[in-house]
Amino acid sequence: MDQNNTFDHVFTYNLSNNLSLKQNFQLISQGSEAKVYKGEFLGKPSILKERFVKKYRHPELDKSLTCERIRAEVRALNKCHEAGIKCPAVYFADLESRCIILQEITNSITVKEYLKSILENQDSIEIDTLSPLARKIGSSIAKMHKNELVHGDITTSNILLKTDKLNEFSSADDYEVYFIDFGLAKRDIVAEDKAIDLYVLERVISSSHPNADKFYTAILGEYMRVPGNQSKAVADKLEEVRARGRKRTMVG
Repeated sequence: MDQNNTFDHVFTYNLSNNLSLKQNFQLISQGSEAKVYKGEFLGKPSILKERFVKKYRHPELDKSLTCERIRAEVRALNKCHEAGIKCPAVYFADLESRCIILQEITNSITVKEYLKSILENQDSIEIDTLSPLARKIGSSIAKMHKNELVHGDITTSNILLKTDKLNEFSSADDYEVYFIDFGLAKRDIVAEDKAIDLYVLERVISSSHPNADKFYTAILGEYMRVPGNQSKAVADKLEEVRARGRKRTMVG
């Protein structure tokens, strides 16, 4: 099967020929790459992600890059499902309208929101409180990397906790960890790509959640315990990536 011309297991649907479909969605956010809408698709709570035109690019180049990013995102999500990593299901994708329609992960909060809610009542986070969550995140990232896939933007905003007991759960059995926003995901990776994935999460936790440093240490510890994941090579590359990051900070 030619991966350049197909979506793996995804039915393509021309949204541009059904404008009423998009009218069922409301804009909820806009980033540097896409607009994100929330609504319903075929009666299911859904998220519509629309990659907009970059006018500074040549039109043909912009179209080519956008189509490739959509293909890569769809394949990454399907790969995660095959590997048993929880992430949104892809309902439909259409290259012409630059859109993907995804499952909305209902009854969920971001890890960023969860950590913030804890820190509102505490000066620091006891690692025992977060160990089950750290283990789930670390093992999931390891499983992702073991299947030769990097997320590209693992932040606490792109990891969801799905539960029926929002703000009340106390054990790992009370929630499931979902990864979202695979817009920068890629396959055919090396140890350094995996190290960069981990470094992005480390930097986000240290900057956005400065009192939760032990949380990242626990995530990394669980990641390194998963066998068959080039742990030694990734650890060595992570030190190199950290060193480059420190050098850039010093130079400014």
